[in-house]
Amino acid sequence: MTTHAFRRFYALVLSSLLLLAAASAQAAVPSGMLAGDSPSLAPMLDKTLPAVVNVVVTGKAQQMPDNPLFNDPFFRRFFDMPDQQKRQQQTPQQPTATGSGVIVNADKGVVITNHHVVKDAEKIVVRLNDNREYDATVIGDDPETDIAVLKIKADNLTQLPIADSDDLRVGDFVVAIGNPFGLRQTVTSGIVSGLGRHGLGNRYEDYIQTDASINPGNSGGALVNLKGELVGINSAILSRSGGNIGIGFAIPSNLVNSVYKQISKYGEVKRARLGVVGQDLTSDLAKAFDLDITQGVVVAQVMPDSPAEKAGIKERDLITQVNGKEIDDFSELANAIGLKSPGQKVKITLIRNGKEREVNAELAKAEDVASNDDGGGASGDQLAPGLEGASFGPITEDNPLAGEVEGITVTDLQPGSPAARAGLRPGDVITSINRQAITDVSQLPKLAGPDTKQLLLHVRRGRGALFLLIR
Repeated sequence: MTTHAFRRFYALVLSSLLLLAAASAQAAVPSGMLAGDSPSLAPMLDKTLPAVVNVVVTGKAQQMPDNPLFNDPFFRRFFDMPDQQKRQQQTPQQPTATGSGVIVNADKGVVITNHHVVKDAEKIVVRLNDNREYDATVIGDDPETDIAVLKIKADNLTQLPIADSDDLRVGDFVVAIGNPFGLRQTVTSGIVSGLGRHGLGNRYEDYIQTDASINPGNSGGALVNLKGELVGINSAILSRSGGNIGIGFAIPSNLVNSVYKQISKYGEVKRARLGVVGQDLTSDLAKAFDLDITQGVVVAQVMPDSPAEKAGIKERDLITQVNGKEIDDFSELANAIGLKSPGQKVKITLIRNGKEREVNAELAKAEDVASNDDGGGASGDQLAPGLEGASFGPITEDNPLAGEVEGITVTDLQPGSPAARAGLRPGDVITSINRQAITDVSQLPKLAGPDTKQLLLHVRRGRGALFLLIR
């Protein structure tokens, strides 16, 4: 083959490969997103934009959330709002375009937005993208997830289909739609930057992180996939100035849908409970329990007659999964349980005595599970150095735990002593030391003698419990 012929053959092969690559790329783009030779979001947005609305609030809705975390400039909600001094000077009845909303049921006129958008509102108006305006009523809200459900009386509405947010992966393309800074029907695009984010101030969190540009006024707006399906409700940003720096957060659609269904049915959210008090598994606790992992939740207490007790969960168990999803810390366990409905069944994966096992629990209503308070605790004098400054005795009749548990109690504690610094408090009940049950003060020299280098105490305090590691 001549050099010229080889070059022609090479060019033909190369062009064929490029055509195949282009065909593969186009096949990955949802149908209807190609305008001529260029991919475009316009066909999808033509169907999506009418379902995203502007929420106009009159009254007190411009106040920042009570949680001090959101007064920090690093964690700003998306209100299009003045600073503290100007807010105090502002007329209470001044209407402001404070956020966005998403129509999820066109027949019933149901709009979902953020709780912080309509909190304490005296009047709410929903403005559609065709400029129609309707008074809205709040049919229910859930501050713990920052979701509110509104209703308007209107015809010819468009709703967004709700996708399964569990199918999202980091790197998926998403589009944010809302009304930032009062600029109606603004569209930005980006990717999913992270999943399962929490620590933004709400009790139940499972945020989608995205770099799609979202700003004040986007609160309650839609985060959609390239099919035009709702995958999240825009809710918060991480920012020094209140503007977008590429880190935004959206409430996943599965959480939104769960809250919406409960509010639609009951007018409120009914929380589920498992009935355990737990704490994060630290590296120190992992060593104390002879575990080679550092992620999970140590069960410090099991509530009597709770789903956990009925399922066979015990103190010192390490919960590692709920329904096959990894549990790294207590916050994730609280989300996994608290975001479900009473009566739902869950599969709990746990480690007991070094062996993995699974149990099934049917979750109960929160009010049906004994309440508890977070706690801490410890023990003694002339014993292990970490117990210096504490005095111990039997559980007395005036102790709330009398007759309920077996153990010894901290009867006195010197302020600033090693035992006090370790976390013990007067009235604490110690039920085990280094995983050995203790029922009498006479057992202390054997279980916590002067040569004991490390103490793992199981402590009951009030209605709560925890493990305390003392060196």
